[in-house]
Amino acid sequence: MTNDIEQFAGVTLQPGTLYGALSRLERQGAIEALEGEGRRRPYCLTPSGAAELQEHLGTQRRVAEVGLKRLDAGWSAA
Repeated sequence: MTNDIEQFAGVTLQPGTLYGALSRLERQGAIEALEGEGRRRPYCLTPSGAAELQEHLGTQRRVAEVGLKRLDAGWSAA
């Protein structure tokens, strides 16, 4: 999981950060732990977690689109 996050997001998460986030998402019902092998514990996204993620990503898309439009229009911090 950490390798996947690093590849697509360019961010290296420390184990405490990752496990804390997984624990919080599980408590919130956004993910469910599956049967694991050894120390590895796979998770799956629940339907409510998928809906919440879709809403969050839609918001992020709108923010990015506005920012990109403003940059295209010559908007700058100067």
